[in-house]
Amino acid sequence: MIRDARVLRAGFVPREVEHRDAEVNHLSSVLEPITNGEPADTAIVTGPSGAGKTCISQFVTERLREEVLDVEATYVNCWRNYTRFRTLYQILDDLGATIDIHRQSTPHDELVDRLQQHDGPRTVVILDEVDQLEDPSVIYDLHSLPQFAIICIANKEEELFSRVDDRLVSRLRSSEHVRMDKYHDEQLYDILSARAKWGLDEDVITDDQLYRIADAAAGDARLAIGILRTAAGKADRENHERITDDILLDAAEDARAQIKQKSLDSLTPHQRVVYDIVREHGPVGPTEIHERYSEEVDDPRTKRTIRTYLSKMEQYNLLKAEGTSRDREYSLVDSAAASPMQ
Repeated sequence: MIRDARVLRAGFVPREVEHRDAEVNHLSSVLEPITNGEPADTAIVTGPSGAGKTCISQFVTERLREEVLDVEATYVNCWRNYTRFRTLYQILDDLGATIDIHRQSTPHDELVDRLQQHDGPRTVVILDEVDQLEDPSVIYDLHSLPQFAIICIANKEEELFSRVDDRLVSRLRSSEHVRMDKYHDEQLYDILSARAKWGLDEDVITDDQLYRIADAAAGDARLAIGILRTAAGKADRENHERITDDILLDAAEDARAQIKQKSLDSLTPHQRVVYDIVREHGPVGPTEIHERYSEEVDDPRTKRTIRTYLSKMEQYNLLKAEGTSRDREYSLVDSAAASPMQ
């Protein structure tokens, strides 16, 4: 049943992308100077979860590398590498420049010096979930190095700007901004149809079923592809000739649970404390959350940072907020209340 499992994986970058021509062209034009050995502006790519931000960024950099010999690319997930050291180390590691770096004792400045001394090809650095960086000065570190072109990926510009100091805000505001909206159901159907065409045997899934996946995913391509992948895997394991409606129902539930668990596993230690407080005491307001949080950790972050954490978890469907900004309360998302598979 499964012809090419790669096509169904979350991180797969297709040869052609659906419904993002304008964004691809915009980002390509921002990075074009590096193909001539010149510095490129920083690009900020924003949009809701599942809008294709990571896919488009990787697609464009791969195209650049196909066209130009002396261009490299490195990808950093800042949710996983949320400290300045981890981010710098990941970039240097991808460049093959970490052989004699000791992770426990090497100072940050030495890592920055290594990047300054890098004399290899110009490199595109994709900082995914950049608003997750605990110390956003790493953006400044890279911004000052002309041999690196930076793509910053975040859900919302405001949350990125609220985390950085004034000297960097002014630079980022003058950067090129590539904004992505949620996919429509028809667009998600086209994305799923292309994945099914390349990844599955013929007649394994009907157009009607693909439309129902698109509807249930509510604009989130990551969830839509997850449902398709989970359904195909289950049908294949059980030796079905095609994906049945019952399998599709189970797959929608399983895919949501997998994505939720992955998001939970990605939370930083401080974010996890905040999440657990909401789980145990919600509905609960930001002031009480911060008070309880401050009692539980040794080095508490500011109220503003905690609000950013709450917003991030809201965007990833881990928490929901109700009420106005003055009397807002947070509680856990009820998975059963998500868009059902019709």
